[in-house]
Amino acid sequence: MNNKILLSFFAAGAVTLSGCSTLADFAGADTATLNATAAQSYNQMVQEARAKNQLDTSSSTYRRVNTVFNRLRPYADQMNQTGVKFDWQLTVLKSDQINAYVAPGGKVVVYTGIVNKLNLTDAEIAAVMGHEMVHALEEHAKSKIGAQALTGLALNVGKAYAGDAIGSLGSAALDLGAQVGVGLPYSRSLESRADQGGLILMARAGYNPQAAITLWEKMNKLEGAGGSSWLSTHPSNGERIAAMRKNLPAAQAIYNQRK
Repeated sequence: MNNKILLSFFAAGAVTLSGCSTLADFAGADTATLNATAAQSYNQMVQEARAKNQLDTSSSTYRRVNTVFNRLRPYADQMNQTGVKFDWQLTVLKSDQINAYVAPGGKVVVYTGIVNKLNLTDAEIAAVMGHEMVHALEEHAKSKIGAQALTGLALNVGKAYAGDAIGSLGSAALDLGAQVGVGLPYSRSLESRADQGGLILMARAGYNPQAAITLWEKMNKLEGAGGSSWLSTHPSNGERIAAMRKNLPAAQAIYNQRK
């Protein structure tokens, strides 16, 4: 391989992932701007869901999710180190999908399917909610934007140096190298950090963090063990459970102090 191509790879790899948020800032995705943009998209989603009668605002599932959400909010605010106050909001959607997500600035969306199909306890709902809130608190969306920018930089620089000489196979190798070297492992890291932070958040709010383990055990029963996490954006359920067990004592100590 051309020495210039190798040098471009090493140069890109030398940029640590801790700089991804800074790259996002340079790309115009600073915290305030990103949160404001996310709020606009969130409000549009809510309007569309309301028009399609997909909003759940009164069922027992909604009331349980909303109660957990409001119980976690003050502790989430205590953990906010972004320098920008979050306008936490919750939307519960009528859907059989087993899903939940969060938009920057604290816009949480929970599908009724994740509660009803998994028969979640309130503490297990808190495990889901805590995980999503930590994604927002640690600005993982900003980190992903930065990681994507870095991935594109590694890819484009490598291709620019390579020119036509490397052919299509060389381009494909650069594509895969950029993806595996920067993108996907970092996404798995973000998921693991949200798992770990979610344990602490739910414990501070008075929910037994053991419920995070039973949550993923239920996911295992529904989905199966899931196989290898290689080239996956998420850890396998088994890997999540193992990592949570390692992090459980610290969260359990916080929970026990509240009892």
